[in-house]
Amino acid sequence: MDSHSDRGGALAGLKVVEFAGVGPTPMGTMLLADMGAEVVTIDRTEPIDLGSPKTPGFDLLRRNRLVVKMHLKNKAAQACALDLVSKADVLIEGFRPGVMERMGLGPDVCHARNPGLIYARMTGWGQTGPLADRAGHDLNYIALTGALHAIGREGAPPTPPLSLVGDFGGGGLYMAVGVLAALHARQRTGAGQVIDIAMVDGALSLMTSFYGGYASGRLNLRRGTNVVDGGAPYYDVYECADGEYVALAPIEQRFRREMYEKLGLDPEAFAGKDSSADRHTVKPKLAAIFRQKTRAEWCAVFEGSDACFAPVLSVAETAAHSHHVERGSLPVIDGVVQPAPAPRFLGTPSPTPRPPRREGTDTDTVLPRWGIDAATMQRLKAAKALL
Repeated sequence: MDSHSDRGGALAGLKVVEFAGVGPTPMGTMLLADMGAEVVTIDRTEPIDLGSPKTPGFDLLRRNRLVVKMHLKNKAAQACALDLVSKADVLIEGFRPGVMERMGLGPDVCHARNPGLIYARMTGWGQTGPLADRAGHDLNYIALTGALHAIGREGAPPTPPLSLVGDFGGGGLYMAVGVLAALHARQRTGAGQVIDIAMVDGALSLMTSFYGGYASGRLNLRRGTNVVDGGAPYYDVYECADGEYVALAPIEQRFRREMYEKLGLDPEAFAGKDSSADRHTVKPKLAAIFRQKTRAEWCAVFEGSDACFAPVLSVAETAAHSHHVERGSLPVIDGVVQPAPAPRFLGTPSPTPRPPRREGTDTDTVLPRWGIDAATMQRLKAAKALL
């Protein structure tokens, strides 16, 4: 698996050391690895407490990795990790503030060995602030940003939106963007830097347009009563005759007219009468119509239209959809259907992802190539500091 070093892609040649974590950290690292970066993951010799254990080979966020297992409480293992970091472009860690410093691997130590290092630190609350040392998860972070309060049906409690907003959007995506920006800055200055990636910061950033809407008076704080939160009749999901659902989103008038025409309705009858304020009268009419046909039948009705219509598919159904099939969006890798790397590069296409390790490590192939000598490896293995 050491051929990871020449797999191609937009980030080919970039060397990343990742200290194994959960959720947003592997998500952000996966994006870099998908684009061709060589990522060596320093995993723990003891399993991480995940609440519910993950099945080896199916933790897709850990694809495209070379895995080395170290007991990082061991001083010799810490020194070996520092040797790896000294040869890396990027270090990624997702521990609570102060953990890396206690292991002798904090930014000051690492930058003394490698001044150009991009040191990316992923946390929920950030490196500073009164909550910095507190435990938390996605739902806690987005609760503090206004995002959770805004998601849900009218008159109902806020709805947890999977872990997309805090962990993967506010965390993983912002980490990848931050690393790429820091690498660009390094081209100008020659210096590395520390990136403080807080999921609560990223989730707040994702809410920027909604803060503008609130300041202007366009955003109603009562969830489920605005256009894009399901308040508008034309921006919602509707149940079909077979119990499946379809999604409508024709915000623009010209697309909305086409939607009404496809439903056999006169668009003029709804002109100016289908706003969020009309949801209690218009939605029941649309709901009754959609219950007259199955989801497949409605797909046939809306085929080729600009009515901003789509079937609501489960993860078990998506791979068969013609759009995904034609674009190769959900390849089968090592027997597992999974999303292809995104975005797509026409000049430096991302390589086909390598599956996450089901067992074992890449220690014996990776460490020599990264400059760790055989005697050091033998000593660490004898001390059970390296697997």
